[in-house]
Amino acid sequence: MYTPLSGSQDRWFQFRMDWKRRRLRARAILKGRELTCLRKGGWARDSVLLFCTIRNEAERLEWFLHHYRALGVEHFIFIDNASDDGTRETLLAQPDATVYATEASYKASRFGMDWINWLMLRHANGHWCVVADADELLIYPHWQTRPLRALTQWLEARGQPVLPAMMLELYPKGPLDQAEYAPGSDPTACLNWFDAGNYTIAHRPLLDCLLIQGGPRARCFFADTPHRAPTLTKLPLIRWSWHNAWVNATHSILPRKLNRVFDAEQGEGLAGALLHTKFLPTVVEKSRIEKARGEHFGNAPVFDSYYDAVAQAPDLWCPTSQRYCGWEQLEELGLISRGGWA
Repeated sequence: MYTPLSGSQDRWFQFRMDWKRRRLRARAILKGRELTCLRKGGWARDSVLLFCTIRNEAERLEWFLHHYRALGVEHFIFIDNASDDGTRETLLAQPDATVYATEASYKASRFGMDWINWLMLRHANGHWCVVADADELLIYPHWQTRPLRALTQWLEARGQPVLPAMMLELYPKGPLDQAEYAPGSDPTACLNWFDAGNYTIAHRPLLDCLLIQGGPRARCFFADTPHRAPTLTKLPLIRWSWHNAWVNATHSILPRKLNRVFDAEQGEGLAGALLHTKFLPTVVEKSRIEKARGEHFGNAPVFDSYYDAVAQAPDLWCPTSQRYCGWEQLEELGLISRGGWA
C-alpha cells in the first residue's frame, strides 16, 4: 500500500504542492467575493467551529444541528447555495450560526471548496474545526461520552492536528424511495445497513494521502469502472492554520504533511467514521434534479448513468450487508480505530 519516496522525489512533490497550495489560497480569496454574509454570529477564541456548504437540506438540518451540538460544536458557519426549500430560513433562525449565501456555481467553486477555504482562512485560524456536508455525521470511539473538546485535547497532546475518518455509506433494505423517514429525525434509524468489507486502499504519493474506495456505490453503480467510484477518505476534524488549503473536498489538504494520518509501519492510529446518510427517500428525486443541474461532478456525462440508476430507486441491500449497531461494531470490523484513545 505504501511505497516510500526517494529524498529528491519527495522534495520535488513538496515543491509542486507548495505552489499549488498558494494558488488555491489565492483562488479562494477571489471566490470569496461570491459570498454575502446574511447573519454574523460570535464565538470564543477556543470554540470548536463547523463549516458546511449546503443546498436544500431542510429535512436533515434539525438532526445535523442536534448531532454536532451534542458532539461539542460551538458555532456553525454555513454557506447556503441557493436553497429554496426553507433551509436558509432555518439557518438564519439558529443562534449559534453564521450564514453566508451565494447564487454562484457550486461546480465553478471547486464544488464549494473555494468558499470553504476562504471562510476558514478568514475565521478559523487556530481553531479546531469540523468540515462536513449536511448528510455526514461524524462519529469516533466513545463519541457518545467524550465530546470533541476531550478529543482535540488528546490529539493536541500527541501533536496530531487532524482526525481521519472513512465515509461509511448507510442505506435502507428495500427500494430507496420506500424507506420511512420523518424529517428532523435520526436518519440512521432508517438507513441502518452498510457494506463491511469491499474496500480498497491505495497510496497517492503526490499528496502523500490514502485513497479508500468501495461501499455500496462502488458495488452497485461502478462495478465496471471501480476507479471512478467515490473517494471515501476524509479529514473531517482539523486544527486549522491560515497556511492550509483543501485540495479535493476534505479528501486531501495542503501542506501535504497533514495527509500523513496513517502509519507507514501498518500500525493503527485513532480514526473515526463519517456516517453518510445520502440515501434517504428523497435521493431518488434529487438525483433527477442534480443530473439536470450538472453541478456535482467534474465530468458530469460520466456520471449520468449513476444518476439514472439512483433515480430508479434501486435496492442497495445484498446478502453480505450488515446492520449498523454502533462504533464498537465498526471497530471490530476494522473500519474505525481507537488507537491509544482507550
